[in-house]
Amino acid sequence: MTTTHDRATDWTRLFATRASGDPDDGLASILALSTATDLISFAGGFPDPATFPGPVLAEILGDLLQAGDATALQYAPTPGLPGFREFLTARLEGLEGRRAADDELLVTSGGIEALELLGKALLEPGDPALVEAPTYLGAIMAFRSFEAEVLGVPIDAGGLVVEDLERMLSAGPRPKLLYVIPDHQNPAGVSLAGDRRAPLVELARRHGLLLVEDVAYRELGFTGDRHPSLWSLGPDTVVQVGTFSKTFFPGVRLGWAAGPAEVIAGMTWAKQNTDQCAGALGQRLLEEYGRRGLLEEQNERARELYRRRCELLMSSLEHHLPDGVSWTRPLGGFFTWLTLPSEADAVNIAARGMETKVAFVPGAPFHPDGRRNNIRLAFSRVRDEEIEEGADRIGRLLGDELRRLGT
Repeated sequence: MTTTHDRATDWTRLFATRASGDPDDGLASILALSTATDLISFAGGFPDPATFPGPVLAEILGDLLQAGDATALQYAPTPGLPGFREFLTARLEGLEGRRAADDELLVTSGGIEALELLGKALLEPGDPALVEAPTYLGAIMAFRSFEAEVLGVPIDAGGLVVEDLERMLSAGPRPKLLYVIPDHQNPAGVSLAGDRRAPLVELARRHGLLLVEDVAYRELGFTGDRHPSLWSLGPDTVVQVGTFSKTFFPGVRLGWAAGPAEVIAGMTWAKQNTDQCAGALGQRLLEEYGRRGLLEEQNERARELYRRRCELLMSSLEHHLPDGVSWTRPLGGFFTWLTLPSEADAVNIAARGMETKVAFVPGAPFHPDGRRNNIRLAFSRVRDEEIEEGADRIGRLLGDELRRLGT
């Protein structure tokens, strides 16, 4: 017998507080634009498919299968496959000048899973968690999912302002962690100045603060300049979180965490209760691809592509954006950050942008306090020939907004 109900059950009333957010507000809404073809999109921080590996992946997969390598198709140990871990350890040693001990390294399913694991292992409801303001919205979402109080530390053109952090640590409750993106930051595109890095590490060490260093864009710098990583300066107080989504390809969800053995042990425990292990097939593909030197070749091509697009965007913004709007000038990565007059509402501007077939992300989700006068532009996946037209459309929108405000 079929029973007809007058009203469907409202299952949302059963949700925990941490799950009460709008699923369309945040990463989901950005990812939804990843396949849009009828607009010029500066929205998603996606790598360009032109940088992805080609048919060589099929060749590597064929070699693995023909060799009867069952590890590629089996569950992996939670810390990662031994061969991939050795490849990753050697690679980090070459890049950072430090070799992680066996108990200081965990293979993760991308960078954002590492943040989730840190939250699961460390954060209690109400704990303060510090982030840069602005910062990667995935970090804000991850820490808030454990009901932490997310607090922002100001940044400027030289990255996180260490003096402001010191005042916060001296004045308020002691946080457990600070999440920072030192290189080509998402969303602001700035990098932590070289002379701020050692003082930041020393400050964290004095206060018993765990620094969570996200290096998602570290290998995508446009120049040869490369400041030391925080992890290389303070392995006792830093967990480095990395991902291959920006360099290899995001369809293989692979990343890593390198840090103090006790923290990595807690993250490994959390991973056993999350997804058990990162995919073995992706680990074996990336290991073989990397051992052939192909990952470095791919990164070099990617750096050149993104450098060119950044230069095109900077030139176009100079030409099309009205007075009263400023923006950052990145030296790597995917993003630039626009600042509008404080009265402007970038959320409404973004909605009007969709009507003119140009997409970008308003800055509110990247700020713990939700301020609304910033815009993030991602240049990584916009075709060269569309960049100036996209900047022109954005310039017209911003000009209309400034006239509305009378500025």
